[in-house]
Amino acid sequence: MPDKSHIILAGDIGGTKSNIAAFTVVGDTLTIDRNQRFPSASYPGLNAILREFLENEKRPVMAACFGVPGPVKHGRAKPTNLSWGVDAAELSSEFEIPYVTILNDLAANAYGISQLKPADFAIIQAGDPEAEGNRCIVSPGTGLGEAGLYWDGKRYHVWACEGGHTDFGPRNDLEIAMLEYLIKQFGHVSYERIASGMGIENIYKFLRDTGRGKELPKIAAELKDGDAGVIISKYAENGLCPMCVQTIEIFLGCLGAEAGNMALKAMATGGVFLGGGIPAKLLSQVKSVAFTHAFNDKGRLSGLMASMPVKVILNDQAALLGAARYALDGAKA
Repeated sequence: MPDKSHIILAGDIGGTKSNIAAFTVVGDTLTIDRNQRFPSASYPGLNAILREFLENEKRPVMAACFGVPGPVKHGRAKPTNLSWGVDAAELSSEFEIPYVTILNDLAANAYGISQLKPADFAIIQAGDPEAEGNRCIVSPGTGLGEAGLYWDGKRYHVWACEGGHTDFGPRNDLEIAMLEYLIKQFGHVSYERIASGMGIENIYKFLRDTGRGKELPKIAAELKDGDAGVIISKYAENGLCPMCVQTIEIFLGCLGAEAGNMALKAMATGGVFLGGGIPAKLLSQVKSVAFTHAFNDKGRLSGLMASMPVKVILNDQAALLGAARYALDGAKA
């Protein structure tokens, strides 16, 4: 049984960064002891990251869990936006950890929801004050992750999916033109190509390359060496670039539509949660009409959609907390 002399190791592995944390356990309470972020692509694998993280750690690791973007099978996963894979058995052997498990990253996020406090959420749509039932989570970051939480009447059961890779469904002439533009580049166009960090850049390029917007020289210069999503979002927020503003409006509309799609498929009457770094950073824009209109615009089921609470997860350690909770429960078992 874990105690203060042992640690629980948890990780939120992403295409851009890997967030690793050591937790101490008192009773049933998890407390982050230390936390470090690593640039994922700069390492040959998770093993190398953990060697560095655990280099000066004297306490034994009793259990570990890592949330990884992509399908998980038999304790192995290949992150969608990384060149390396993760193997629970290898990690257990090298680091002498009795219990190691791998979760889909959105499953880890979903487990983390129950570990958060009311202040860790921003309300986008209040919905029914007595809402109950299934939940779902949609997380735009480097890619687009999704997961569901099935309510059995007593507790939630998490299920992972790869819904972000489903076919993008345009809703108007502009989005049809955008689909045609992206098909020429990618062949298959998923929601991840549009409703994620890479999607912000794709939308911007579509507007620029098809003459639907004018690129400002200052922004063109910044985009040569900077993070496109961050730059475009910045100029959309300050209103200095009309094409950036339009880019984010299209992005939010597509994100809202897909969040609504996921909510319908999960029958998420208990709530819809937006995770990942982007919704929290674009919180004021997410609260705009563009997102909520697209989310609720489901024809004859628009009334049902309006009854679903929608919240943005503000705590960027949700996936870590979920992975740690899963590891602790596994260690107890």
